[in-house]
Amino acid sequence: MKTDSLANKVYVELRRKILANQLVPGMRLKEDVWAKKMEVSRMAVREALTRLLGENLVVFGEKGGYFVKTMNAEDIKQIRQLRELLELGAIRLAIQHCTDEHISALERICEDFSNMVKNGYLGGACEADVKFHETLVASAVNPKLMELYQFSNIPLFHMKLGKMLQMDDYEQTDEEHRQIVNALKARDLRMAEEALIKHLVRGELTTLEID
Repeated sequence: MKTDSLANKVYVELRRKILANQLVPGMRLKEDVWAKKMEVSRMAVREALTRLLGENLVVFGEKGGYFVKTMNAEDIKQIRQLRELLELGAIRLAIQHCTDEHISALERICEDFSNMVKNGYLGGACEADVKFHETLVASAVNPKLMELYQFSNIPLFHMKLGKMLQMDDYEQTDEEHRQIVNALKARDLRMAEEALIKHLVRGELTTLEID
């Protein structure tokens, strides 16, 4: 496999884990470790990290090395505002354009999320959460919006400024996801908007809680 293909493989994996907060803010991403883990060259890992650096998902340390970008309170606020703008727009379109297949896909993801939490696989639950929101945006049936959402590199709120949250947050997330899906099924725009705003605001506030 060519180096650029291998670099893309590493990029996709690291990006997915960063957005799902399996690689938490402040964590160092060592080239040799990921080269061994992904069975690729260090050059391929370096290319992937450089791409993530350009997307502002990682930063270069003062003494060298790549680190997952650390977010502060203002970052969290801006992320919530951006997600609200994009996902509310998606919901308004989805009410008009989503199909039974979109609804079924969202319901399957909810079940996957529940099962992951029940079995203690919280990393998998985070990935299912990412997939839920991407599928929600996809249900708007607007490729340009989907493209913008994906390029925005929006992380989720499963961290407390770098720490994974406890189980009760996952249970609330599951309930809120299902409220959003039920509102879409009923083609109830107001209910869908209220459920999504509640979900995003709670995520922001939970993330900013101080131990």
